[in-house]
Amino acid sequence: METEPIINQYLRQMLELGGSDLHLSINFPPKARVHGNIIELNDEPITPEYMEQMLKEICMPKRWEKFLETHDLDFAHEIPGLARFRTNYMYNYHGMGCVMRQIPSRILTLEELHMPEVLKEICSLKSGLVLVTGPTGSGKSTTLAAMIDYINENFSKHIITIEDPIEFVHQNKNCTIVHREVGLQAESFPTALRGAMRSDPDIVLIGEMRENDTMRLGLTCAAMGMLVFATMHTNNAPKTIDRMIDAFPSNEQAQIRTMLAECLQAIVSQLLCRKKSGGRVAVHEVLLWTDGLPNTIREGQISNIRTIIDAGGGRGMKAMDNSIQAEFDAGNISAEEAYMKASDKGRFLPFLEAEEAAEKAARAAAAEEEEA
Repeated sequence: METEPIINQYLRQMLELGGSDLHLSINFPPKARVHGNIIELNDEPITPEYMEQMLKEICMPKRWEKFLETHDLDFAHEIPGLARFRTNYMYNYHGMGCVMRQIPSRILTLEELHMPEVLKEICSLKSGLVLVTGPTGSGKSTTLAAMIDYINENFSKHIITIEDPIEFVHQNKNCTIVHREVGLQAESFPTALRGAMRSDPDIVLIGEMRENDTMRLGLTCAAMGMLVFATMHTNNAPKTIDRMIDAFPSNEQAQIRTMLAECLQAIVSQLLCRKKSGGRVAVHEVLLWTDGLPNTIREGQISNIRTIIDAGGGRGMKAMDNSIQAEFDAGNISAEEAYMKASDKGRFLPFLEAEEAAEKAARAAAAEEEEA
């Protein structure tokens, strides 16, 4: 019987605590992120020898050589029957390090995630570009997986996913789904996208749009009549459009602006807020295509996006700050959390000041009771 890799013990401990990420660094104890907070799993610092043994044990020899050469590596690790983990090896000041994020073994549905109903409408689009955005750890991959699963249940499509590494593995239901991992089945995102163009897909999922080539090819696929889903690290719709255009040299921006205006169908931005009762809740901003959107993008009037979102409430559009307000009004999140996550800080400042005043009064009352 094979001995279980050492690192799996830490991963199992993290999962038992309800954690999402495992952080390993030389000279420090192993740590985990649990409901947004970093905690230590034990008090024993990891030695360089122990770190190398743990990391090498779960890494293919070819990948290990690449890591030693580039000092950076992404891949997926699995504990069969329990969970998969998106794994990043890196070097820091102390030497080798590692961060592993849990990928849930079961793909949750849009209903289970309490996603806005309008996401189902987005899933039924025939072509164009759909961007799912948010900071690292905001659940973009989970949301995209639920959307692909909805399509898999309700439509007959040919779907190609291009990821680094593959996170959620979809079983064919009504759709034919092909997973391609950058570094294994494809040299790079651009190479994989060029191959996808020739493979007759209805839908292409791009794990992350970072480089210009990937963005340009993603836009080209959308313009060719495919439905393209992709993720970006931005917090709201206006920032997403700006980021995409600003990623290109100034002499190319007019062309990219035109391409984006012609094929952008939706932006879904997501943030996770800490709940008062523990755990986290997702808040969203949704921008959908309207008659006025292409011209707004083409002319660079990005400030008008807010007006489009506010006017489109009846179609399911929503602004991020309104979503945060709804969770605050429902008593799910604190005024401090709402203030920290909001774009318009002034909107939540009175609530924050009132909350701080109430806490101060409660502490003063408690101190008086102790003295009495």
